[in-house]
Amino acid sequence: MNTIFLSMIMEAIPFVLLGVLISGLIQSFITERWIARIMPKNRFLSSLFGCSVGILFPSCECGIVPITRRLLGKGVPLNAGIAFMLTGPIVNPIVLFSTYIAFGNDWRVVAIRAGMAFAVALVVSMTVAYFFPVLPLRGSEHLTAATSEQPIVVSGKRTPLIPRLGSVLLHAVDEFFSVGKYLVLGAFIAAAMQTFIPTSSLLHIGSNPVMASLVMMALAFTMSLCSEADAFIASSFRSTFSMGALSAFLVFGPMIDIKNTLMLLGSFRSKFVIALIALVSICTLAGSLIVGRLVG
Repeated sequence: MNTIFLSMIMEAIPFVLLGVLISGLIQSFITERWIARIMPKNRFLSSLFGCSVGILFPSCECGIVPITRRLLGKGVPLNAGIAFMLTGPIVNPIVLFSTYIAFGNDWRVVAIRAGMAFAVALVVSMTVAYFFPVLPLRGSEHLTAATSEQPIVVSGKRTPLIPRLGSVLLHAVDEFFSVGKYLVLGAFIAAAMQTFIPTSSLLHIGSNPVMASLVMMALAFTMSLCSEADAFIASSFRSTFSMGALSAFLVFGPMIDIKNTLMLLGSFRSKFVIALIALVSICTLAGSLIVGRLVG
């Protein structure tokens, strides 16, 4: 167990460090107001845009909910904001490259993860926008006033470069220690499962595609791994589960886990959060079964 645990940590830490540094740069140098200004007006196009703009935000799911709340408060449509929130922790280059390394330089896994995440987010974002025409934020009537009290640009002057670089490092340090503990815990759980749970038991579960995907989704939820490192955990199950079940783990975890569920409940109304989790679960399960059929 110790050997498996340390190997997971050693492989994942460099990607987490790189991810939090780039996240700090994005946090300090790209404003949500700029994204809101270039948002397409058409609902379908805005959802596509929301799914794609995550490439510019290499942040894990730990920080995506507050950013999404700010975007919605600045006028970004609900469907685009949710599409960004679901895909942001998956389609950014750091996560995709770490997936590539974790699965032995296999671009096929990268394409499956990105494509399935894109499809799930597109369907979920369009659906929630249809059923929730009113913005489901908690205290949304006060959100605009609250965000306007803390403008990004003060008195028409930009913050000097050196303080902004300092804020990049502070943001990166805070995010690293915030997500690092979940990485360690997830690696320990995965190592313990592989050491103490008989492989025959997992193989028996994995023989049923639906059950295998549900088990991997449950693992992704409870482990609450950083998306910049979860591929290393998923790759350790390659000998036990099919690609369909692994894709469910790789897509569901960054979208819905224990950490961001609590943050979602703090930012959105409970009815919306329940509907969102149900939709993501159904779409991820359906996507994993399709992947299992196509890839085997």
